[in-house]
Amino acid sequence: MDRWGSAQQKPNTVTTLSLERLSRQLGHGFTQPALLRQALTHRSYGATHNERLEFVGDSILNYTVARMLFEHFPQAAEGELSRLRANLVNQVTLAEIARSLDLRTSLFLGEGELRNGGCDRASILADALEALFAAVCLDADFATAEAVVRRLYQSRIAAINLQQPAKDAKTRLQEALQGRRLPLPKYLIAAQSGEAHEQTFQVSCDIASLNIRTTGQGSSRRVAEQQAAEAALSQMAALPLNRKK
Repeated sequence: MDRWGSAQQKPNTVTTLSLERLSRQLGHGFTQPALLRQALTHRSYGATHNERLEFVGDSILNYTVARMLFEHFPQAAEGELSRLRANLVNQVTLAEIARSLDLRTSLFLGEGELRNGGCDRASILADALEALFAAVCLDADFATAEAVVRRLYQSRIAAINLQQPAKDAKTRLQEALQGRRLPLPKYLIAAQSGEAHEQTFQVSCDIASLNIRTTGQGSSRRVAEQQAAEAALSQMAALPLNRKK
């Protein structure tokens, strides 16, 4: 057994190197590596999973982002600050940050979740990231965990322009297509699974005029649609402006 407690590995084969790389990206060296492993462990993998850590991490995240917005926008009203925070701490944004850290390569998932693409599921990535904030706090202290959140969110908050209304991915995609005088996208539920209280939706976004078809996955249809729209926007950005087919 190595220092990360990885005596036996399930099919995702999380390596010591991937855990050490993640630790460096977070800017925190764990003195209790078991906390890092627990934060990355989904309930499908074992009894010692990350749900309790996620509970704590969610509070750390909300406080830190709220304070960053409070400091960065001294003239903003409470309602505006609340709206900005909601856009920054939602599942879509957390999953984007998790993907930027390549968190999928460090997750401990059961075989079923692996087969169903759990390593890239927004809800699993978002929960693991929140659990990581708690793991840092428990391994060190609140200030250290706050510093990790600040590093991950600093550029996003700096990029906010209060003069421009925040727009979600679906709205931006619609406006981009309208700007090219192209038909609006079609969203369809491709798959739906799970119990009523913990469902997963897979939604496709089809832009026939550009030959673009993307998919998104989330704990609600709305979240899945936003993911699919974001992916479509990325593909559109790579196309020539005058391409219509």
